[in-house]
Amino acid sequence: MGIGIALAGGGIRGIAHAGVLRALEENGIKIDAIGGTSAGSIVSALYAMGYKPYYIYVVFKKYAQEIINIGNVPIINGIGNFVKNRKIGLSGLNEGISLEKMCNELAERKNVKLIGDIKMPLAIPAVDISEAKEYIFTNCAPRDNLNDNYITEIEIGKAVRASSSFPAVFCPCEFKNHMFMDGGALDNIPVIPLKNMCNKKVIAVNFEADSVQKDSDVMDIVMRTIDIMGNKIAEKGLEQSDLILTVPTDKAGLFDIQKLDKCYKFGYDTVIKNLDKIKKLIEK
Repeated sequence: MGIGIALAGGGIRGIAHAGVLRALEENGIKIDAIGGTSAGSIVSALYAMGYKPYYIYVVFKKYAQEIINIGNVPIINGIGNFVKNRKIGLSGLNEGISLEKMCNELAERKNVKLIGDIKMPLAIPAVDISEAKEYIFTNCAPRDNLNDNYITEIEIGKAVRASSSFPAVFCPCEFKNHMFMDGGALDNIPVIPLKNMCNKKVIAVNFEADSVQKDSDVMDIVMRTIDIMGNKIAEKGLEQSDLILTVPTDKAGLFDIQKLDKCYKFGYDTVIKNLDKIKKLIEK
C-alpha cells in the first residue's frame, strides 16, 4: 500500500518537516506520496522533486529572510496594511514572487517545470478567494474527479506560491481566472486529498498549539489564534489520517527565523520519539 505524508502549514515552523523527513529516511522509512499546505507545500514540492531533507533545510533557511521579506516584523503590521488599503493587490504586502522564482529555479535543476512532470504523487491545496473553494494542485488527480477542483497544468513555483499566500501578509496569487490564497484557509493538512489520490496510509504532521499565559504578548495571542483555527480546520483530515505526529514549537512565530534550527530539530526528534508507532503502521 505504501506511506503518504501530509505536512501542515505554519510559517517558518515548516522547516520542521525537513527534520521529519530526514529522520524517516535515516530509519529506512520510504515515503511514497506527499502533500503540504503553505510552508508544508514548499517542503513537499522539493521532496517530491527529489531533493534530500537536509538540502531542503539548507534551502529553507537560506531563503527564509528573502521569501518573507519582513524579517521579524509582527504579522499585525501586515494586517494593518490590509485594513488601510482595503483592496487586493496591496502595496506593502509581499507578492511572493521570490518564493515562486526560487521554487522554479530548483525545479529546473531537476528538469521539472509543471507539477505534472514530478513522479512522486504530490498534493498542494490552495483556496480561490472569489469562489471560496479549495483547489488541489497535483500530478495525480483521481479518475473520478467530479468536482473539477484538481489542477494539473501549473508551474511548481506558482502552485507553491498560491498555497503559501497567507492573508494580509502575502498578496493573493493570480493564476488564469483564479485568485488564490493560502490553502490553510480550508485545508491546513492535506490528508484527505492524499487519501483520495492514492491508496496509501497517511501520516499527518501538525504543530502543537502554544498556550497563552498571563504574561503573553500580542504575538503570542495571534499565534494561539492561528493555531486554534488551523487545528480546527484540520480536524476532519486528522480523523482520516492513520497516524498523527505533533511537533512542538516553543512559541515559534510564523516569521520567527531565529528559531529555524530549533524547529528543524523538533521535527527530527518527533519522529525518533514515535518511531515504534510509525514502524507498526508500516507493518500492518
